[in-house]
Amino acid sequence: MAKTAALHLEGVVDHVLYCNAENGYTVLELDAGSALVTVVGEIGEVEEGESLILEGEYVNHPRFGPQFRAQYWERKLPADALNIQRYLSSGAIKGIGPSLARKIVENFGDRTLEIMEQEPTRLLEIRGISPKKCEAIAAEVKQIFSLRSLMQFLAQYEIRSKYAMRAYQRWGIGAMDLIASNPYLLCTPGIDLDFLKADAVANGMHFSHDAPQRIQAGIVYILTFNASAGYTCLPLDRLRPKVCTYLKIADADFEAPFAAALEEKIIYLYEKAGRAFVYLEDYYIAESYIADRVGVIQDFSAPEDRTDFTEMIDAQEQEQGMEYAALQRKAITTALSRGMVILTGGPGTGKTTTLNAIIRLYEKQGYRVMIGAPTGRAASRVSDLTGYEARTIHRMLTVEYDMSGKMHFQHNEQNPLDCDVMVVDEMSMVDVLLFEHLLRALRLGCKLVLVGDCDQLPSVGAGNLLRDLIDSGRVPVVALKEIFRQAQKSSIITNAHKIIHGEYPDLTQKKSDCFFFQRLQPETALPLILELVQTRLPKAYGYSPTEDIQVITPSRKGVMGVVELNQQLQNVLNPPAEGLPQVKSVLYTFREGDKVMQIKNNYDIIWHKDGEAGTGIFNGDIGYLRSVNRQTQEVVADFEGRRAVYPFDQLDQLELAYAITVHKSQGSEFQAVILPLLGGFPKLYYRNLLYTAVTRARRLLILVGSQKVIFQMVENNRRMNRYTCLRDMLEAQKHAEPQTEGAASADLFSDVEAETKNQEESS
Repeated sequence: MAKTAALHLEGVVDHVLYCNAENGYTVLELDAGSALVTVVGEIGEVEEGESLILEGEYVNHPRFGPQFRAQYWERKLPADALNIQRYLSSGAIKGIGPSLARKIVENFGDRTLEIMEQEPTRLLEIRGISPKKCEAIAAEVKQIFSLRSLMQFLAQYEIRSKYAMRAYQRWGIGAMDLIASNPYLLCTPGIDLDFLKADAVANGMHFSHDAPQRIQAGIVYILTFNASAGYTCLPLDRLRPKVCTYLKIADADFEAPFAAALEEKIIYLYEKAGRAFVYLEDYYIAESYIADRVGVIQDFSAPEDRTDFTEMIDAQEQEQGMEYAALQRKAITTALSRGMVILTGGPGTGKTTTLNAIIRLYEKQGYRVMIGAPTGRAASRVSDLTGYEARTIHRMLTVEYDMSGKMHFQHNEQNPLDCDVMVVDEMSMVDVLLFEHLLRALRLGCKLVLVGDCDQLPSVGAGNLLRDLIDSGRVPVVALKEIFRQAQKSSIITNAHKIIHGEYPDLTQKKSDCFFFQRLQPETALPLILELVQTRLPKAYGYSPTEDIQVITPSRKGVMGVVELNQQLQNVLNPPAEGLPQVKSVLYTFREGDKVMQIKNNYDIIWHKDGEAGTGIFNGDIGYLRSVNRQTQEVVADFEGRRAVYPFDQLDQLELAYAITVHKSQGSEFQAVILPLLGGFPKLYYRNLLYTAVTRARRLLILVGSQKVIFQMVENNRRMNRYTCLRDMLEAQKHAEPQTEGAASADLFSDVEAETKNQEESS
């Protein structure tokens, strides 16, 4: 279908109805000569009396009627005395009100704005303007003109206003000059413009194809892209050809910009087994700090078995009326005697019982214990299991911002957390950046108890933290292996252990907690899934289709992928209805009552819960849309009691969550899990992924699909290996010989042209 030609509209701003100061989304009324037109778009802060030249399209808002949606705009300050006075009277420039605006315009007429920009000292001609006030007005005018010039410049490359506003917030009135010297600065963290868009700006400014700025930005882009797929670093011998191919430059052109980037500490090198690995700064600092801090913890730790805790553990057994297994006793002893311990094991092996004993015995010794988890659902789960309060790591550390707007955690080396023991559950989900920040917030003598299942998938964020810590040999590890008698009654647990040990799960038994339905075609599998969620399971077990039942799938794409399943499930669980508000986003149409998930960390968003206020909704948090307000252009989402407001233009942070990927399900448990397994992408179908999915089910697991596919997943023991150097850095702490090969094999390298994010399901 041919693209509709953009319509042209010109006029003067009559009234600004709404403006989001962060991203520039604006609703205004434009005097187009014959009528007032409602205009919406990322125009930025405009004032009454400004002239706009717009290109876009008319859309019919279901509640507010016809609107002009601006796709391109050109802002022109008013040129005649009448509109200049109106503009200045609106408060556009601090220090100028209606009375002073009238005096200035009476004195300078149609040249008022020109004189204010180019000859600001002439304002001293106006009675009531002192030298100090003149200086303040001149500075304000300079700022306004700088931002508008920047927005105008970037708009010609179809770059949204929010990027101009971010650049201006960081660099102020010098932003335009900086971008002119290096447009690739728009790709830096905090501005976050896509590399290809910055490349278009540079091309428009006639930067050469092999400009050093372009090559350095390309290096950073590819490292950043791969970090989103889990790699904290890349081997130089893999990075160099990727950069050259992607940027279409000669190998020789790579060397000088690369060396300069190292010199300027834009990137870092680490040598491992004679091979150079390239890091972005944040990941290099994170892995280096973790390795150093683990070494310090070991120095503070007493030698193992120096103290005999037998009587204390015996007393705990009597108090609880139970007998701990040998490995459980070893785990308790290790936790009490060492500065750091990793407690790992599959479902039903007694991790929770062991952890409860560790916490109670610490408290009996007067230790202050804090419990953290990487997600809200994981924190709620460990609270329910242990009876102790647990919080997300982000909430414990508390986000704050400095004067430049850069994010920091409130708790750090200068302001440590008030605890003697830090327990972290679901460690497989914790990435290296978050763990670094947590370690910085702990006092040197604070003990660490890390609990997780190393057979589950690694974190969505970069790194292979838990596996690297275990494999380094630098941290005491106790792996619980015995499945306790009560857990043996669960087919979910027994099948999970079969899977992780390379054995086929038993799909023939019709026990009450694990069922398999053979469906070889999506045409027969999809109706069954919809029926199970909508009617069969609620009727048989009393489960809520949205709160208790979760569809989990390996992939995003395809008929059995997240996107298609969510649309189908929404149609039966929350269909369109008269009077039911909805709003269309890029991927989904959201309605009141929809189950949704946050898909990226948002440290800024404000939430309210029971009179308490806080900030931050994080990747993987699941909630429900409580309202869709077309008038205010906002939705309200409820995440386990924390209510947050999202402007319509931020709906790309949310997805429907009737179905979620296996990766997004980590750290959560659901009463009932429906797992479709047929077709799909072979690279997604492997043992650890199946194991992780199966262990998300608390009481009921239903597999729908092909027995052949399930068995192939068990046979495919491909692990989520990633390029990291943390294990080597840890081993270097004990002066061990480096391993001959890093953490990843060549076939797992993330190509920027390939669909790595789909294959690896990173954030």
